[in-house]
Amino acid sequence: MRHVKIPSGEITNGPLILAAARSGRPIFLSTGMSTLGEIEDALGVIAFGLAANGESPSIGAFRRAINSAEGIRAVQNNVVVLHCVTEYPAPLIDVNLKAMAVIGRRFSVEIGYSDHTLGTNVALAAVALGARVLEKHFTLDKMQPGPDHRASLEPVELKAMVKGVREIEIALGKPEKGPTRSELKNRSVARKSLVAAGNITAGELYSNDNLGAKRPGNGLSPMQIWDVIGKTAPRNYAEDEPIE
Repeated sequence: MRHVKIPSGEITNGPLILAAARSGRPIFLSTGMSTLGEIEDALGVIAFGLAANGESPSIGAFRRAINSAEGIRAVQNNVVVLHCVTEYPAPLIDVNLKAMAVIGRRFSVEIGYSDHTLGTNVALAAVALGARVLEKHFTLDKMQPGPDHRASLEPVELKAMVKGVREIEIALGKPEKGPTRSELKNRSVARKSLVAAGNITAGELYSNDNLGAKRPGNGLSPMQIWDVIGKTAPRNYAEDEPIE
C-alpha cells in the first residue's frame, strides 16, 4: 500500500494529519523544525484517526488516543517518524542524527531520515544508525533554480547511494556476536598457543620465565597459563614446542 507523506511544514496542520490518518494509508511523518512535544501532538492526531472511539476531535481526545494501548499500537503499526532538518542544504552541525534514537525510544516507533545535506554520507550514516526509511531529493540537474536542487542527487549519485544502502543493510547483520563462517578458518592462524619459551627439562616447574605464547593457535590457549604455572613438566620441551 502506498504511504502518505506528511512533510515537516504540515506537522502542526491537525486537520490534514487527521485526514491522512483516516485515509487508512500508512504514514511517513517528517519532523523538521519540530520539538518532541509537537511530534507527540501529531502522533496523537494520527492515533485518534486510526483508533477513534466515537469522540469528537480535540486536543484532549488526541492526547487520550496517543496514551491508550489501542492508539499506541495503531501508531506503531502505521507510522514511520522521519528525523529531518529543514534547511537546503542542511549544515552538518545541525544534522544531529542521534535524535533518531531519541524519537524511537520516546514513541516506540520505527524511525527514518529525510536528508537535505550535500552528498550521501549522512544518509548512509542514518541507515547504519537504524533508519528504516530514507528520503533524499532527486534532480536531473543541480544547477536548476529553486531551493532543493543543490541538496538533491543526480541519477548517478542516487544509484550509488542505493547501492551503498544495500551494502550497509547486509553489513548490519543480526544483533548477535560470534565467529562467522569466514572467520573460523583464520582462528588457528591468527591466535596463539602456549609454548616453551626455551628448553624445558622434564620435572622442571612451569613459570612465566619458561612459558610463552606463539602462533598457531591450535594448542593450549594462553588464557590457561595461570593453571599451568607451578606444575611440573612431564617431559622435555624444545624452544617453541607447544605445551600439552
